Amino acid sequence: MSTPVTPQLIKQLRDRTDQPMGLCQQALKQSDGDMDKAIAWLQQQNSKMGVKREANETAEGRIGVFFDNSAKVAAIVEMRCESAPSAKSDQFIALANDIAKHVASSKAADVAATLVEPFAGKGSVLDRINDTVGVIREKMILQKFSRLAGGVFGSYVHHDGSVGVIVECKGAAANDDVIRDVAAHIAALNPPYANVSDVPADVLEKEKALVKADMDADPKNQGKPANILEKISEGKLRTKLAEIVLSEQQMANEMKYPKTSVGAALKKAGLEPVKFVRYKVGAVAL
Repeated sequence: MSTPVTPQLIKQLRDRTDQPMGLCQQALKQSDGDMDKAIAWLQQQNSKMGVKREANETAEGRIGVFFDNSAKVAAIVEMRCESAPSAKSDQFIALANDIAKHVASSKAADVAATLVEPFAGKGSVLDRINDTVGVIREKMILQKFSRLAGGVFGSYVHHDGSVGVIVECKGAAANDDVIRDVAAHIAALNPPYANVSDVPADVLEKEKALVKADMDADPKNQGKPANILEKISEGKLRTKLAEIVLSEQQMANEMKYPKTSVGAALKKAGLEPVKFVRYKVGAVAL
């Protein structure tokens, strides 16, 4: 026995799915007014739309982040779409954050495995993406993700969603304000390494060789005692490392952290940097 398709029922389906009113009306008519069947019908149509737009280019997008310090999990994702306005839409922002939240607690090793996982009891992850495809009418893909676990986390996403960072630290408790400032620093300066210990031996030797060459070429160093030359060399090496090592860099927000390195700012909060992941939409992994 069918249920009458009333304006109230159409609005209810619209509120649950965020799909266009006309499409909600069609779904209910196709499903004899059955809400669950109508939702399944909409998911099927959205899936068909995703396939139809498969060849379209996804040059725009945004970064989504999620962390839960009580569960000690975090994730960062790059979601792609076709146009810049869509990347800035509330629906796409919500999608990126929803997928990041899912990835944080998932065990899937790659994108393909992630897409077929159940999503919040409402179909699969791909279904969640296709729901937004049905609203915005653009191809959308999960481009990549990274998952972190076991530490203390903080994050930052640039206002336009183009750059995002997840930071993992060691410490007894999180300090959201400081870690967020460090994440914003990473977003701006993009250092390759978190700590000096992370710098590969060959890179460190190269930096030491450059310092030695500079000192040997400086006539002011001629005749200076060995202990003085060693201190000068150490200072120059620290300056070199500050160009590539997060913990050695001066905090980008100098007004808030005057003459303070990233390592010192975190140490004051009882934290130590472990690792970070920085994503930029469209960036090619090296």
